[in-house]
Amino acid sequence: MEVAANCSLRVKRPLLDPRFEGYKLSLEPLPCYQLELDAAVAEVKLRDDQYTLEHMHAFGMYNYLHCDSWYQDSVYYIDNLGRVMNLTVMLDTALGKPREVFRLPTDLTACDNRLCASVHFTSSTWVTLSDGTGRLYLIGTDTNKYEIIKHDTLRGKSVPHYAAIEPDGKGLMIVSYKSFTFVHTGQDLEENKNETMSEKIKEPLYYWQQTEDDLTVTVRLPEGSSKEDIQVQFLPEHINIVLKGQRFLEGNLYSSIDQESSTWIIKENNSLEIFLTKKNEGLTWPELVVGDKQGEFIRDSAQCAAIAERLMHLTSEELNPNPDKEKPPCNAQELEECDIFFEESSSLCRFDGSSLKTTHVVNLGSNQYLFSVIVDPKEMPCFCLRHDVDALLWQPHSSKQEDMWEHIATFNALGYVQASKRDKKFFACAPNYSYAALCECLRRVFIYRQPTPMSTVLYNRKEGRQVGQVAKQQVASLETNDPILGFQATNERLFVLTTKNLFLIKVNTEN
Repeated sequence: MEVAANCSLRVKRPLLDPRFEGYKLSLEPLPCYQLELDAAVAEVKLRDDQYTLEHMHAFGMYNYLHCDSWYQDSVYYIDNLGRVMNLTVMLDTALGKPREVFRLPTDLTACDNRLCASVHFTSSTWVTLSDGTGRLYLIGTDTNKYEIIKHDTLRGKSVPHYAAIEPDGKGLMIVSYKSFTFVHTGQDLEENKNETMSEKIKEPLYYWQQTEDDLTVTVRLPEGSSKEDIQVQFLPEHINIVLKGQRFLEGNLYSSIDQESSTWIIKENNSLEIFLTKKNEGLTWPELVVGDKQGEFIRDSAQCAAIAERLMHLTSEELNPNPDKEKPPCNAQELEECDIFFEESSSLCRFDGSSLKTTHVVNLGSNQYLFSVIVDPKEMPCFCLRHDVDALLWQPHSSKQEDMWEHIATFNALGYVQASKRDKKFFACAPNYSYAALCECLRRVFIYRQPTPMSTVLYNRKEGRQVGQVAKQQVASLETNDPILGFQATNERLFVLTTKNLFLIKVNTEN
């Protein structure tokens, strides 16, 4: 039996800046153009029975704006009339309305269980189009004909963050929270049917919250449970819960507790509440029981607001901050505050296209996935991961088996800064790495430029060294109350799609 190779991502130290001190707010205006759409975007909205976090990732966070990486400044979207609409920018002063380039022959609104329609530019001459109802269209601009010669199903229990086929078609790479496996065509899926259905309706075994001093665990009890049916044992680093003679939860706690001060009660709503007192006050627990994935952590909104406030020093609100008010460089020791927004660990997997087996696995751990971008259309899309306070861009190279992922760019402190944006929705960056950007659910767009040389000489008074570069932050506020549905970046422009409008923000004007 072949075992997938456990790999790691190799960071290029010269691309890191340990002395980076944050972004300075720039009040330079950003030219912004607004185009009204003839028809609204074909948005797939969540139904009442689609309420889980995975549904939100699949539908609520879907990017409805698609960029043609072969032709810069050309974007596409699909409207509710089934039309594929294109806008190609030639001159900023002569922007026309988006034009129809293709129309789907099916009525999208007639399908109740449709998915989000998508567009992908596989080459400079043809495009793949999925209408969200199970149909895949191959649209070419040359005389070649294409057909599907192989069909395999890739099944997983989470929405993938990133999925890309290698240029030669010999492999597939996926970044996801839960693992994926291939199901061969014609394979009997009946044995997995009950398991899949149970996964859909299965609720967390328990819920837990925490403060700086204690933790609260809530367990929904079976009907008719009494105090005599419950046994809870506290040890300094261990917990054991037994319900009606069956072991419910047992394992080592993430950190030590004061067992004498810990207790439990049965609530009137037929739930068990367990109160654990932390020995190490102020320590944030990333998990309750080490290695247990059956519970769900509930974040406290007041804690999130306080942490976001403490993170704001990285994005200065002053055009010329007081040089006497020192703001130390970002460092890994500050991560504890930011990392209360922790997510489950994800993995990067590479599948062989012939055997459909996993060949390489990278455990991403705390390296949170942020976004993907096509730097070179002939290569696979790059993916951006958080590393400590920074955001690192990685370019996959399927031809290099020993060094398959190359660190090609760094966005200083972006991993830290994005954690302070509680309403963030989409990320993007320029293919030439000149800037990174994120948008909120409504109106606001934040642009973070790479450090550039300063025209005047400034000194850091505390360290007595000359400051030769400055990184700027800019903020654009869109004139709309509609939610942002799409977000794409090119070297010169940001494209922002709402339900009824398409906005163009001129980011770089030197070209």
